[in-house]
Amino acid sequence: MNEFNEKIKILQNSYAAGYYVKVIDGCRRLAKKYPNNPFLYNLNGLALQAIANHKTAIKFFKAALDIDSTNISVKNNLANSLKNTGEIKLSEEIYQEIIKKDPNYIFAYNNYANLKISLNHYEEAINLLNSAIKIAKKKKINPVNLKLSLASAYQSLNNKKEVLNLLNEIFEIEPNNITAHKIFSSLTKYKKDNKENLEHVLKMENLINKNLNDDQKLTTLFSLAKAYDDLKDIKKAFNCLYTANQIHHKLYKTNIGSTQKIIKNLIRTFQDIDLNKVNKNASEKKVIFICGMPRSGTTLVEQIIAAHNRVYGAGEKPYLYDIIHDEFIFDNSLNKQKIIENQSSSLNLINNKYFNFFNLFNIKENIITDKTPQNFMWIGFIKIFFPNSKIINCQRLAPDVCLSIFKNYFSSSIMNWAYDQKDIANYYNSYDELIKFWKSKLSKDIYTIEYEKLIQNKNEEIQKLLKFCDLEWDENCLNFYKNNKTPIQTASITQAREKIYSSSVNNSADYKEYLQDMFENLIN
Repeated sequence: MNEFNEKIKILQNSYAAGYYVKVIDGCRRLAKKYPNNPFLYNLNGLALQAIANHKTAIKFFKAALDIDSTNISVKNNLANSLKNTGEIKLSEEIYQEIIKKDPNYIFAYNNYANLKISLNHYEEAINLLNSAIKIAKKKKINPVNLKLSLASAYQSLNNKKEVLNLLNEIFEIEPNNITAHKIFSSLTKYKKDNKENLEHVLKMENLINKNLNDDQKLTTLFSLAKAYDDLKDIKKAFNCLYTANQIHHKLYKTNIGSTQKIIKNLIRTFQDIDLNKVNKNASEKKVIFICGMPRSGTTLVEQIIAAHNRVYGAGEKPYLYDIIHDEFIFDNSLNKQKIIENQSSSLNLINNKYFNFFNLFNIKENIITDKTPQNFMWIGFIKIFFPNSKIINCQRLAPDVCLSIFKNYFSSSIMNWAYDQKDIANYYNSYDELIKFWKSKLSKDIYTIEYEKLIQNKNEEIQKLLKFCDLEWDENCLNFYKNNKTPIQTASITQAREKIYSSSVNNSADYKEYLQDMFENLIN
């Protein structure tokens, strides 16, 4: 048994160091000799979870529970992977079961709160996080991560006062907390005559010189770049962005190749598919799909439409992407025959699965917005399987939108192409090619709203936007920035809570000398 413990310790150290494939391989070999050890299966599941292979991770967590059905930690891990594979209801039941069995199991509260946030049930999430913080205080556990989650929840709801109070509490415990500094930076419009602003810039500059790991360093660099950009110190801002993007590009493999392959495949596949042949077995609910390049104004447009009294703003959700990938894409290639078969099927596969997710939201409105930018890829699917939907393509000047991408740190691995100048330009060019293809086939079904026109003439543009969506005029849409009913979880979280402003138009001119690799590779 000593030999087993020594090998487990080595695997645990490998897991802590991020060598997940090594852990998976080691657990597989060790399980042959020790087939009835639940710890081994759980560790294997955690390593698979870390590389986002949740479906396989679930099998290992279940294998561990077959041996020890009472292990709350394994149940919590299982619920996390179920949540990530879309098994929301089952995941929720397991979290509830854990909390009922052990009301002080703090991890279940935090993870359950994250699930509630994914369903836009913020009030319930906040209650769960507050309960967890009370438990942490009672058990003398560091509450910082819980308070960070709570601060993010309040930020999504535009409750800046609560966010700042929580950040101050966090800084008292951990003055160098990277995530807290990131949140503070996102909330702050830095000004040269503001002493507190300049002090925070100095704190972040000092953080860079500390012994940070690569991920902490790039997070801080993005936050610092944002501050320098506000202060109009473009050279310093670019130097931070350049270094941060270089670190990310080194840490995480770009996915520009597979993305371009999918887009080429979409054009080839849908070239001769009749998009007027739609599956009529669809939900009565109408979805307004708001798509386009990331940072093209999708969040702003959703906030405008979702301010309408007949509309529910769902935000950015991965559901359509997940369903299409599970059902129609294999090794970056589309199953054309399956698409054609499903056009006339008595079962509307995509529509049914899509609304199965939204059934958990308790939505009363019959009109929903989905503002996932990457849905521009799936416009052909949307036309066929959501026949009563509306499709809005958000368009922004290419240099401006590409600069904005280069300036932001995105949480999703889908955006791993966003950290290299040429990759960003190539992504834009592929987007441009695909959107022109969809428009050639669906000219009347896609409404393009230009960011610059919206900024310059908001009344007229909002009226035209609502008309396309078959919505009557609602004054709330003009005063969208007062709308707190639609949470925001994206990089545009601060900007979309403000009145429309013009300073973001043509701001790429400031960076022209630094971003030639990107701008010169843009087709238009």
